[in-house]
Amino acid sequence: MRYAEGMPCGSPARDRELIQIVDAALADAARKAGDWLACRPGCSQCCIGAFVINSLDAARLRAGLLALTDRDAECASRVRAKSREYMSRLKQQFPGNPESGILDEDPAVQEIVLELADQEACPALDTKTGACDLYEFRPMTCRVFGPPVRNEGGGLGVCELCFRGATVQEIAECEMKPDPDDLEDTLVAELANAGQQGNTIVAFVLAQ
Repeated sequence: MRYAEGMPCGSPARDRELIQIVDAALADAARKAGDWLACRPGCSQCCIGAFVINSLDAARLRAGLLALTDRDAECASRVRAKSREYMSRLKQQFPGNPESGILDEDPAVQEIVLELADQEACPALDTKTGACDLYEFRPMTCRVFGPPVRNEGGGLGVCELCFRGATVQEIAECEMKPDPDDLEDTLVAELANAGQQGNTIVAFVLAQ
């Protein structure tokens, strides 16, 4: 995994550790959920609309785009072009600095971003196949979408396509606990200490 210049020494290895923890939690939740979990290759329900990502997600995506450029320069060029078109459409409404890509710190920004591009396909999505061109490097939000995950309010959120017919208790029994030791927060803090901080969106990162 080749990370963007300026990422703190050691973070790539620790990010891989985080990914392994989260992916293991997802595998466990999927095993418990069985057919209730509708997530399958080609399903792109969670790939429509923008959402907030942190600086660690951004660093991982930049690494992914570099890796994709090495592997398939034409595909990487398409991703960049789609990202630039995406940002061009949103520039006047971007709730932050459109030049740096950093979102405002207002607590309402999360909802603003969700509404801002609710019909926009992620630029990393191959709309013909429903696959993600940067799947290995996808943000944490993408990795935990689908299974029941407890939100900040204490409730369990699930994809609307999943757990149809399941009871509240059955859903709770499949809860995914993606990062029990808060390693992600630690790594984001390390990036902030190195001067990389602030939230953004996927399209801005991939447009660079």
